[in-house]
Amino acid sequence: MELQDESHDAGASAVPEVLIVTGMSGAGKTAATAALDDLGWFVVDNLPPALLMDLVTMVSKDEATRRLAVVADVRGGAFFGELRGALQAMADQGARPSILFLEASDEVLVRRFESARRPHPLQGGGRVVEAIERERGELATLRANADVVIDTSLLNIHELSARIRTAFAGEEIGLRAVIVSFGFKYGLPVDADLVADMRFLPNPHWVPELRPQTGRDAQVSEYVLNQPGATDFLDRYGDLVSVVSEGYLREGKRFVTIGIGCTGGKHRSVAMSEALAVRLREQGVETLVVHRDLGRE
Repeated sequence: MELQDESHDAGASAVPEVLIVTGMSGAGKTAATAALDDLGWFVVDNLPPALLMDLVTMVSKDEATRRLAVVADVRGGAFFGELRGALQAMADQGARPSILFLEASDEVLVRRFESARRPHPLQGGGRVVEAIERERGELATLRANADVVIDTSLLNIHELSARIRTAFAGEEIGLRAVIVSFGFKYGLPVDADLVADMRFLPNPHWVPELRPQTGRDAQVSEYVLNQPGATDFLDRYGDLVSVVSEGYLREGKRFVTIGIGCTGGKHRSVAMSEALAVRLREQGVETLVVHRDLGRE
């Protein structure tokens, strides 16, 4: 969100939009900040949190820098513990930075560290899984207060960049949304703010001619959308998003992730995600659709 500095005089520059980039080590902060840099954000990596307000003050003097992204994570060691105090100090001055939290499953993080052949910042002489568990504990409060949580477990660099662009590309007029179709048998999306279950609709899997197709195919989409309750769901869920979006924006939350699930994430959730995206775009909500589990069967 655009921060307001009530103390600056009429000749001073406005305080820039500030984004704190944090999250699990190995979850993709480097790729995320590269995407932010491409979008014109001024990125500062591994800044001691105690210097955050000084940096904001300095950047405010540069009219060309309107968006500042600061990476803060456990690499900062003892300095990282000062982040909560730094954020509170900014809040006391009427400035609330947005927080982007990057997440990934333990299994994926272990695999990434093994592939990179480098230790976890908290590993010391112990096991990487123990370091990940410790890091989750230290970051729990930040994650709970994050404005945007992105689970990168199944994302490649291009998909992560697309999510970053959706959330932080430019001036914010209204709510932005990512709709994630998924299969319940593969688990809930950990970054979902809202989750809806499409298993109340008949499953195209049991229709022989539809089984090999997906919810992106016209025949499957028509089958799903013509079922009793499908249109009612879209109407009412669209209204629900409209209601909560007003509250989200009042609270400074500009980005929402909506999980739409069915059994395997192939038919019903895919078709309904695409249809819901159309409804939200008609409401003026910029919407990206991600089919998390399509192709896993």
